[in-house]
Amino acid sequence: MLLRKYMSLNGVGSAMIDLTLPKDHYRKGEKLSGKFHINGGIVDQLLTKIECQLVMIYENGKKEEIIDTRIVAITHALETEEKDMYSFVYQIPDDLPDEHAGARYLFRTKLKFEEGQDSVDEDYVTIQ
Repeated sequence: MLLRKYMSLNGVGSAMIDLTLPKDHYRKGEKLSGKFHINGGIVDQLLTKIECQLVMIYENGKKEEIIDTRIVAITHALETEEKDMYSFVYQIPDDLPDEHAGARYLFRTKLKFEEGQDSVDEDYVTIQ
């Protein structure tokens, strides 16, 4: 059991998060609804929050700008191999920056734990 906990603290076998969205193309100002799917790892872990950022990637992936961050405060003891789901509703800002030609957008979702490495999921979307 101690080995499993050590592995989990280093990101091996820890809980994972996956943001699922109904589509991958959106318009500025559009409201979207998705779901955070959380799968428990090989040991029990205490979740402290879910953080979801809308990020603009530009200059061929060399630079990024965080447009917005949403935090779901949560304190939940996630048991081994437990599966949870939380709803996610987000309105894409009307005033997204236009100055970077060829910019791409993604939602970067982080599952934060009291101990151990964050679980990260990235989902690219097209915003017009």
